[in-house]
Amino acid sequence: MTEAAVTSVDSGPRRVSRRVLVNAPAAEIFALVADPHRHAELDGSGTVRDVPVKGPHALKAGDRFTVGMKQYGLPYSITSVVTGLEADQLVEWQHPLGHRWRWELAETTPGVTEVTETFDYSTSRSPRVMEILKFPPKNAHGITATLRALAARF
Repeated sequence: MTEAAVTSVDSGPRRVSRRVLVNAPAAEIFALVADPHRHAELDGSGTVRDVPVKGPHALKAGDRFTVGMKQYGLPYSITSVVTGLEADQLVEWQHPLGHRWRWELAETTPGVTEVTETFDYSTSRSPRVMEILKFPPKNAHGITATLRALAARF
């Protein structure tokens, strides 16, 4: 089995984006991304813990959800708010420190979807601190792993 080709996308300053083609309908991928209770099975970075999630299964704009996380070996929980949602096309949530995670889905042909995941720290309260702590390259690696795993899943 060939590993999926994940490409870098220039989405502007202080944004890290990667894209992959997935052999699945956009609606099927959206169902996975828009359900925070399934984020542990989606995550390729190793930071989302497989613990109970607080919040709805089907997100809508303005919803809050709490997910268990782990960084540097330390477990914690984070509550994010949904800042954008368009059925089968877009899911975006904002971290309490202001940065955002964005998923864009575009079905290019029936059953094949272009998936773009973006870590947008241009909206962060401390973008320079994010850079000092090396979050952009770390998250680029995590996004790539997540998208490869997503493509392999289908």
